[in-house]
Amino acid sequence: MSQLFSSGLELANLVVNSNLLNLSLATIYALQSEVNSNEQQQILTLKCKVEKQQNYTIVAFATSPCCSVGHLQQGADLVSSETLKQQNFGVFEFLSSKGNPSFCINRAAITLFHQYIVDFSTLKTQLVDSTTSKLLVDTPLIITGSSLGGSVASLFTLLLLDIINPSSKSKRPLCITFGSPLIGDSGLQRAISERSTWNSCFLNVVAQQDPIPRLFVLSSQTVTYRPFGAFLMCSELGCSCVDDPEMVTHLLQVMGLESGISQVSDEPLLTYYGRIVENLKARVIFRGRSVLRSSVMDSLQAGIILQLEAIGDQRFQQQQHNTEVADLIKKLKEREQMCMLNKRRSLNPSRKLNEIKIKMAYLEWYKKTCKAKNTGYYDSYKNLSNTSDKEITKHKKFLTNYWKNMVEEAEKKPQKEGSSIRSTWLFAAIAYRRMVEPLDIAEYYRENGKRNYKQIGRSKHYSLLEKWQNEDMEKTADPPSNKKKQNVSGNLTEDSCFWAHVEEAIISCHLLKDSTSNDVDKQSSREYLVQFETYLMDQIKNYAVSPEIFLKDSRFMTWWSGFQDIASNASFIDFMKYKKYVQYENGCF
Repeated sequence: MSQLFSSGLELANLVVNSNLLNLSLATIYALQSEVNSNEQQQILTLKCKVEKQQNYTIVAFATSPCCSVGHLQQGADLVSSETLKQQNFGVFEFLSSKGNPSFCINRAAITLFHQYIVDFSTLKTQLVDSTTSKLLVDTPLIITGSSLGGSVASLFTLLLLDIINPSSKSKRPLCITFGSPLIGDSGLQRAISERSTWNSCFLNVVAQQDPIPRLFVLSSQTVTYRPFGAFLMCSELGCSCVDDPEMVTHLLQVMGLESGISQVSDEPLLTYYGRIVENLKARVIFRGRSVLRSSVMDSLQAGIILQLEAIGDQRFQQQQHNTEVADLIKKLKEREQMCMLNKRRSLNPSRKLNEIKIKMAYLEWYKKTCKAKNTGYYDSYKNLSNTSDKEITKHKKFLTNYWKNMVEEAEKKPQKEGSSIRSTWLFAAIAYRRMVEPLDIAEYYRENGKRNYKQIGRSKHYSLLEKWQNEDMEKTADPPSNKKKQNVSGNLTEDSCFWAHVEEAIISCHLLKDSTSNDVDKQSSREYLVQFETYLMDQIKNYAVSPEIFLKDSRFMTWWSGFQDIASNASFIDFMKYKKYVQYENGCF
């Protein structure tokens, strides 16, 4: 399933209209028949079936008949990721991240998964190429199961999603479960939701008279179960699709109150689901305001009422003014409004991006006006000699707050997901760091006596941005291109800490020439200046510094005037003595 979905409704429409639900159920039913005929009734076992069809590859999981509501209730407690690690079962440790360090999984599901881990490892290698991290099947991969088999299907899907490289264009599997219980807590829910594409890989089909999906919602737990993925909630009256976890929980509770906790008569659940699925194509999948005109009543409220009726809640026909019903509608309405607001914010970041562009444009303008006055923008900001120098601080502060938040959020993400996110704004981050960090350096060294910016004064977000840039961009030993040489006059200095090196070089010169300096300080200063000369020539040869560092009154030229009599690097001395930086600015050095 290569398509990504912005809502569970899109996913639900796809699987209903493509006959995927029928195909998945048929595969589960065939596998369940094999289990029923071959396995002893008292032993809980798991069977897997891989079926390659013309348009899909379906992997189905089914448990032996002894898996009942009672069995699930016995294994209803949650096992923490810390406990799993202590038991040397860290197969799901990839779900932990800095922002979400722990999670819990249903004991019945994780116990069964652990029992068949060798089989899962073998199946995994058959489906995913370990070298390229791409699926080996040439048709969309569907992972499916019912009841506890659906829980196992969800866990196996997570295992596959971790292997598949998020930056590749490899298709991702789709997990479809029927009547499965919830399998984890809020930590597991967050672990899945913080991966940008994972939540849309799960569709859970729930029938009104099936007690299992709401089993852990209605029971009292020390740690509360939380849903993830989209939920297609069905009844004889219709169906409704929901992907907001809070609304899913509310609606599962409603279904439980309406139908109790008993199984649907004597009809096997798979047969019941088959009958429900058969009628789905002729039904409307309800979601919020999409079902009624605003002239009827409050469209969102009307949509919620139809949504609840579609999953089998009859109270609206019987007690239109029931306080309990009114409170439920109010709660669902408030939640839906919040979800819509959050979605609009996430899908429409243009306002924030425009502000970022405007702030960066101010800094570009500031840099050019400073150069027009024959002063580099670093030197101008350090001296605070003009009104514009002080005004630029507010733009710098806005940009820094924005990027600090961006880096903090990316750092909280799992490693693969964080890497994928970072790559989308890498070039904007590079421009920001090269433009703004010199201003922070200027502020730092504006105060007399300050030293060691990189070790003491540098913000963590700059260090991380630089680290991620080095990880994501290929380094090359090739000489600078003609385009880079031609554009050097307008480029920013590539090393955003360049001016910190200059300030440290100035301090080292003073220490070296100061008669009161001790031998240790003089020796360390001499060593630093030798290294600095080498660093400078490397930067110059690679056209990595802006020509504005050579402006007459720049801090760099101040350093050179006090250093030239003790310089030792022949290439650098020749470059400065014969003013080859004039040729450098024209890209001719």
